Amino acid sequence: MSLADFFIQYPNRRYLMYGGKGGLGKTTFSAATAYYLAKKGKRVLVFSVDPQASLSDIFERDIFGKGNIEIMENLFACEVDADKRIQDYQEEIRQKIISMYGMKKIPEEIESYIKASSAEPAMEESAIFDAVVDIVVKGNFDYYIYDLVPLGHALYYLSMASVYDAWLEKITSLREQMKEYDKAIATMKREDTEQDDIYNELMYIKDRIGSSSKIMTDTEKTAFFFVLTPEEMTIVDTEKAAQLFAKYNVPLSGYIVNRVINRELLKDNIPTYLRNRIGMQAGALEMIDQTFGSSVLSSVPEFDSEIKGLDVIRNLAEVMFEEKLP
Repeated sequence: MSLADFFIQYPNRRYLMYGGKGGLGKTTFSAATAYYLAKKGKRVLVFSVDPQASLSDIFERDIFGKGNIEIMENLFACEVDADKRIQDYQEEIRQKIISMYGMKKIPEEIESYIKASSAEPAMEESAIFDAVVDIVVKGNFDYYIYDLVPLGHALYYLSMASVYDAWLEKITSLREQMKEYDKAIATMKREDTEQDDIYNELMYIKDRIGSSSKIMTDTEKTAFFFVLTPEEMTIVDTEKAAQLFAKYNVPLSGYIVNRVINRELLKDNIPTYLRNRIGMQAGALEMIDQTFGSSVLSSVPEFDSEIKGLDVIRNLAEVMFEEKLP
């Protein structure tokens, strides 16, 4: 099955993710897929959760931290500004504390803790995760294409939904028990119970994260593609990562091989290093065939120019999907 066939066969796979080691072409493939689907008349959002994202470079537009930017008809792009998201998150916490507890201002010791929280190692990942939840639960697009961070961070990101969900399940369960206890006491005293703002807030967060986590692991709506290159270490790492992702029930949909050097060059008088590289790739491509077989949906050649601008993105999309675009 080709990559184009995949989208014909699975039209409901609206949430698309490209993952793999850093520097293999995830962002360019995300952009090219978004271009292809937009040309097919679908409304598409491609967004990056990588702090070192390069969608701005690829589309040659300054989109970082500016929300959903229209690149062309049907195609929108977004780069999440994690630092800005953390600041917004902290301000939201301040306002909720003031509202819930009827304070005029945040006590100094709590304010110090809120400011210090931005230095927590997981705060950036949490802020990015929350931004992704915001994006996907709105449902304004036909397709959402995630340009994921490199593998190690992606695994952490993918696991956060289940971690948050389990934590919130316990917290809301305890809060619900307390709420029932309060109701029982109020009934005995013939008093009205006040609305439990904390419980309602927990339920709101739980619903949002639940919606996102269901999307991430929904085999009917989600497709995850691994990007790899014909190099032995990359193949081994990708195989291991695929096994790890499977533990989180991520729907693995196929593999895209990038930077394949044209073997026709062997007929020409080429430098020794290039000849050796083609020979090395031959063994690696055989290994890919043995390891992943028919799960390889597309094989993309090494381009002789940087993937930048809509003209080059169009060329890449036509190669990936083996189709001339209007």
